[in-house]
Amino acid sequence: MNVKTVLILLVLALATIFALVCVLLTRGRAPSTCQHQPPEQDGADDGQSLVFADLTPEELAQVVRYLQGNLGVPLVDASRAKPSDNCIASVDLQVPAKAEVLRFLDGGGARPPREALAVLYFGNQPEPNVTEYVVGPLPTPAYHRDVTVQKYGGKVPYHRRPTLAVEYKQIAGFLKTQVFSAAPSFMHQNVSGFFVHPVGLEVLVDHSSLDISRWAVSKVFYNGQYYRDMIQLESAYVQGRISVEKVKKAPRDGDFSSMKPRAPSAALFPLQYEPQGPRYSVRDNRVLFQAWSFAFGMSVHRGLRLFDIRHKGERVAYEISVQEALSVYGSNCPGGMSTRYMDGSFGIGHYTSPLVRGVDCPYLATYRDVHYLAHSQVSRVSKSALCIFEQNLGSPLRRHYSNLQSLYYGGLVNSALVIRSIATIGNYDYVWDFIFYQNGAIEGKVQATGYASSSFLHGDGLRYGNRVWEHTLGTVHTHSINYKVDLDVGGRSGSSFNACCYTGKP
Repeated sequence: MNVKTVLILLVLALATIFALVCVLLTRGRAPSTCQHQPPEQDGADDGQSLVFADLTPEELAQVVRYLQGNLGVPLVDASRAKPSDNCIASVDLQVPAKAEVLRFLDGGGARPPREALAVLYFGNQPEPNVTEYVVGPLPTPAYHRDVTVQKYGGKVPYHRRPTLAVEYKQIAGFLKTQVFSAAPSFMHQNVSGFFVHPVGLEVLVDHSSLDISRWAVSKVFYNGQYYRDMIQLESAYVQGRISVEKVKKAPRDGDFSSMKPRAPSAALFPLQYEPQGPRYSVRDNRVLFQAWSFAFGMSVHRGLRLFDIRHKGERVAYEISVQEALSVYGSNCPGGMSTRYMDGSFGIGHYTSPLVRGVDCPYLATYRDVHYLAHSQVSRVSKSALCIFEQNLGSPLRRHYSNLQSLYYGGLVNSALVIRSIATIGNYDYVWDFIFYQNGAIEGKVQATGYASSSFLHGDGLRYGNRVWEHTLGTVHTHSINYKVDLDVGGRSGSSFNACCYTGKP
């Protein structure tokens, strides 16, 4: 190969690298000379989709300031509140009533007032309770109204409140300082474990009292046996009346549970390529893709939601949204057999995690930040927590190769638009997709990954799951995923329905 050929190849390689870097750096930013602009599409809504937009950090701050100054009670930051305090548990968009929105979207009616839904924990009251307020109008709140009885048919007692992150920390502190210190000899034989590193010790804590100093241990379980408390367990251990299973300390990377690849990839993975830039557009919270258009948002409790979904300009669904992810477990350990997760109580949107380019979503996807206020009086941001991309599905939508009588080929590339978020709730990572196909179909899809929830393997544990490591039982369980689907095909619908269910066993 002569020098001239080498120089030409080098120039072409540099040009290709420059073009790729240019696209990566400009995606999601203001247009520049090296960013291809998607073609103009019909259906501009003049900001109408903002009626569904998530609250901005400024709006969230305004709601907090309003509540602090207008409820007449002291409010403690939820990130450091005790159960006996009053605090703001969460603030989210109060989606206007459907009838109001449709009058605005279709009938030229007034824009509905922008409002927030605030969930407050009143622990410092004669009758502690959970109260929900609608606060508005934003951006300058002037009123609040209690909607608790309207939504739930009565007051919500305090013991029904979802546990705040700070209370889990308080329980951990109680165990460390008040419980485990009562069994120093026994605790020396064990190491801490997480998700798939159980050690066989389970402690039932009664934290029903709003006074942390009155929390107590109800029962202790170790390796198939129940004990009154840690003192009784310590006594039995010292007297040699306990069958102890010594667990090897897990290495720093978790050993078998490490997320690191076991072997380096032999070559780079294939990348998705858009030869003329994206064929969709994203403006504020509205997406346009071929015949499709829709608005998107993120509920702090329920997660990803879509509104005003249209095909060829006709509304086919008013709302399609995630509602709940529930899982029920079985085990021969008390912790596993009593586990009932309702992830909406933790906050599916609250725990939406940042997305990694090239792994969680394609490099060239459009990324959006998610702002939320939960378990704190200050809003937070999850960077690049939502992605939108068009995906080649790898097989033709339709094709025919004719070699009878006449010779011709006809085919059509099959692609779909994907909007995705991933929520990491404890051990599970839920990949939430809404997929829009060229043939007019919409798919709601969820994939569960992350870590299995496990129990300590002892006795007849294999009746309740499968062994995944020496002392680790991957427990039998069922997932139920619920969506809200409000279809408006052929006209406005007066009702919606919930779908679907998935069950699984490790």
